[in-house]
Amino acid sequence: MKIALIGYGKMGKEIEEIAIQRKHEIIYKFDVNDSNFTIDNLKKADIAIEFSTPNSAYQNYMKCFEANIPVVSGTTGWLNHKEELQNYVKANNKSFFYASNFSLGVNIFFKMNEFLAKIMNRYSSYNIDITETHHIQKKDAPSGTAITLAEDIINNIERKNSWINEETKDTDKLYINSLRKVNVPGTHTIKYKSDVDIIEITHEAKNRKGFAEGAVLAAEFLIGKKGIYNMNDLLNL
Repeated sequence: MKIALIGYGKMGKEIEEIAIQRKHEIIYKFDVNDSNFTIDNLKKADIAIEFSTPNSAYQNYMKCFEANIPVVSGTTGWLNHKEELQNYVKANNKSFFYASNFSLGVNIFFKMNEFLAKIMNRYSSYNIDITETHHIQKKDAPSGTAITLAEDIINNIERKNSWINEETKDTDKLYINSLRKVNVPGTHTIKYKSDVDIIEITHEAKNRKGFAEGAVLAAEFLIGKKGIYNMNDLLNL
């Protein structure tokens, strides 16, 4: 594949390394305010892999669609445009793959979280919270992974109807605690607390390699397909 990388930060560099190992070609590496980030240059690629910023992601997708190339994205914080994008992709026969987290381990963790939430729905003595810890360069809070975890809990636990990114005494809200520390790729912990015990599950990323590999696998998967896809489609979870 000929790949255009949109966003050439730490994740972009990891993706480049994995893509080259898998015999793909990186033909463009676009960064912020790059004058080479044009529709004509995008047309030279088979696919775009996009890890940019919450404020630029949606515009980046639209530019790729105008160039008629598929998009794989792991940028979080843009989901206020989700419905608009889904409608556009379906109406215009485009190709889009989105994941809040491309790690195989995290996507297994998502399924564990759903399974545990279904069990814990019966036990109202347990309150629930999520703690997510990332590197200090991360621009959005809470993380997209934490939001996915929270939404899966809300969908399966009747006593929670929304999440909030600050401490609250409202028992129907799920608290997500966002911490930023130096050199933390990503750690997510879901905690069920009662007066008598604590049940806790955690996923801790050691590095960015798992995220990058998943993004490249998603690009390989998306070539030749139309529509909207995610990690459940790729991994058959």
